[in-house]
Amino acid sequence: MASLFVPAGTASPAQAQEAQRVLERRNDPSNLTELRKEAEQSAKELEEATKALEKRRAEIAASEKELKTKLTALQELEQRLAVMRQPVSQMAELLYEQPLVAGGVIPFLSGSADEKTLRALSDANLIVAARQQAVEQTSALHKEAERLAGEAQELRAGNLLAEAQLAAEVDTLRQRSDKIVKSLTAALVKLGIKIDKVGRAALGCNPLRAATAGDYPNGLIPKSMLCPLQQKGFSLRADATIAFVSLNEAYRQRFGKSMCVTDAYRNLAEQQSIYYRRPGFAAVPGRSNHGLGLAVDLCGGVERSGSAEFVWMEKNSKRYGWFHPSWAYSSPFEPWHWEYDPKIDSLL
Repeated sequence: MASLFVPAGTASPAQAQEAQRVLERRNDPSNLTELRKEAEQSAKELEEATKALEKRRAEIAASEKELKTKLTALQELEQRLAVMRQPVSQMAELLYEQPLVAGGVIPFLSGSADEKTLRALSDANLIVAARQQAVEQTSALHKEAERLAGEAQELRAGNLLAEAQLAAEVDTLRQRSDKIVKSLTAALVKLGIKIDKVGRAALGCNPLRAATAGDYPNGLIPKSMLCPLQQKGFSLRADATIAFVSLNEAYRQRFGKSMCVTDAYRNLAEQQSIYYRRPGFAAVPGRSNHGLGLAVDLCGGVERSGSAEFVWMEKNSKRYGWFHPSWAYSSPFEPWHWEYDPKIDSLL
């Protein structure tokens, strides 16, 4: 029987990396990393379902337009039928009023019919032929009207059913997403994030609103759209805060203390003040990642290049979406400056 155990040293680099990730997740006392992963996935599924619903609604709008066209055609057919029925009725009445009735058919059969009788018979034949043609056309129009009515009913029923199914799916995903976010919020509170009892501040910690925060100009993000850090007085965009808390917990396990923060989100006025007080050490107001809620300045050892804390951050921060930008190594040299980018978060 083949052994199920892989001999030591034979694991591939990918397997070793995955094993390390699993170990790190298990070491996360709050399971925050898994909650982040679920929240992000839930947000993605909800976004895709919402787009599908919007697309379907657009298709329904086009279908409704087609339905309206069919109903208009149906109405026009009904009007045509009414017009056609009228001469058929008139022709039937005219037939009974022809002189042929008074003279009878005997003269015609005996060969002594006069011109008036022959004309009446000819008119009668024309009336009968016209009536037959009208009946045939009316029958065809009736079939077309029935077909259009059936298509219209099918379109309407299909549209209503499709929209109801998609709306139900979106609602289910939204409920699931809300539940995950609630669990994530509870985990953040447990780790020291200050959220009021009513839960209003929790809105800023909802990772689903991170993209919304990105809609605001640099340095002008409302406080309600930001999520506080464990370090009192500082906040970031929701996704950045959640990732930073995970990073902070890993840092705490390694060094026995939380990370030291000297700056995080800066509004435009604060960025302008620093820019003029420390020329060359602050980005132009309106262009700083601090103004996007995606950057922190650290202390407690990290601010010293080559220190154990700095080296640990270089090695581990990218697992949580944080990195030390290349420019900060030389232009200007800022070992304390770290930025968040969800695209490089290899844990998700």
